[in-house]
Amino acid sequence: MSVRADRLMTMSETPDSVVRTHIDGHRAAFLDDLVEWLRIPSVSAQPDHAPDVRRSADWLAARLKETGFPTTEVWPTPGAPAVFAEWPSDDPQAPTVLVYGHHDVQPAAPEDGWDSDPFEPVVRGNRLYARGAADDKGQVFFHTLGVRAHLAATGRTAPAVHLKMIVEGEEESGSPNFRALVEQHTDRLAADAVVVSDTSMWSEDTPTVCTGMRGLVECEIVLHGPEQDLHSGAFGGAVPNPATALARLVAALHDEHARVAVPGFYDHVTELTDRERELFAELPFDEESWLRTAHSTATHGEAGHTTLERVWSRPTAEVNGIGGGYQGPGSKTIIPASAWVKLSFRLVAGQEPDHIEDAVRAWVAGQLPAGIRHEIGFLPATRPCLTPLDHPALRAVVRAMGRAFQQPVRHTRVGGSGPAADLQDVLDAPVLFLGISVPSDGWHAPNEKVELDLLLKGAETAAYLWQDLGENWRDEH
Repeated sequence: MSVRADRLMTMSETPDSVVRTHIDGHRAAFLDDLVEWLRIPSVSAQPDHAPDVRRSADWLAARLKETGFPTTEVWPTPGAPAVFAEWPSDDPQAPTVLVYGHHDVQPAAPEDGWDSDPFEPVVRGNRLYARGAADDKGQVFFHTLGVRAHLAATGRTAPAVHLKMIVEGEEESGSPNFRALVEQHTDRLAADAVVVSDTSMWSEDTPTVCTGMRGLVECEIVLHGPEQDLHSGAFGGAVPNPATALARLVAALHDEHARVAVPGFYDHVTELTDRERELFAELPFDEESWLRTAHSTATHGEAGHTTLERVWSRPTAEVNGIGGGYQGPGSKTIIPASAWVKLSFRLVAGQEPDHIEDAVRAWVAGQLPAGIRHEIGFLPATRPCLTPLDHPALRAVVRAMGRAFQQPVRHTRVGGSGPAADLQDVLDAPVLFLGISVPSDGWHAPNEKVELDLLLKGAETAAYLWQDLGENWRDEH
């Protein structure tokens, strides 16, 4: 995208009209650049593509420099590289905002069911099809157009905020090195607010801002009984069976109201406010349609909560895999020597992963009969994050998106988990979500796409957001 001096705003123009004119005028060049980036198969999960992930980082750093960021750096990690960029404001009192995204993508191949080569972008109608179009290269790249439109509308030579970007290269591989990277560069990444552009809206017709993301604790439990498989006729009913003990353990995980039965599990959970319940209820949620998307025939979950409340604001425990004993055809009448289960716990604001791990360990130990030994191992945890509805930075995001979409903006949360919580935790800054993708974009699926009009609305929202934060931050804080 070429950078040139923009003309001054005329008396008949408004800042909003200048932003839209700038975006429309640079649409073709913006899309040409995005297509070039999407052609790089930056698949972090596949070692053969490691050079492509590095090439993607170098490409982005060069484009951010061309956009106007005076500082652009590629930061190495033990895995794939991240990109850092910084553009200081000319106002020393301006707030500092850090934008997060990722430049790696999910694996994709034509034989997976794509209608075209996933790394040869194609525009059909008003949609751009390619791996990474929505998740997450498109949503990262709209910030380059947004900041230039912001400058055009305000006549500034630098943003109204101290603008930083951190774009990691391993999000699709679980971000194994991201927290360490943030801790290593805490001073460089320090910010008053973090804007995550790796999320979605409710629908094309219902713009929304996400206010929270759940955390995640995962473990595997292995139960051991006899030192070897035993004949069930000779020993059955006389020694403990680890598969039976495992079945009882799993059955005891929830009570009759579908609440997690681990003592202390709900300690410190941040409960929904009445206002948050009202905001969830305002969304055009169709449960039958949702069930079709879930390939299920009935909803289920903690009593006293709606489906959206269960997915977004309540902690959960799920059995992800279970096994033990003979698995082949026919029968093998044994008492198995061992059995195992994989569990995951989604956490909400107020819950601490360390506390949950300790509670699960104690609960498992207390459930098992004599003669059953167990091992339990936990994977690295992800913390939950939540931005209060009355936070001034969140209000700024809502105002900016409302200006871009010219309609009311609703509120959602995300049931999944991600590295945004690491930024909140290490940097001690609120996390805000600015995403324009929609469910039909098909993240991780064949024929991933992005709606081009929404992509440009993302750029427009960013342009308004930097202006809003620059003008209102001090007064609202």
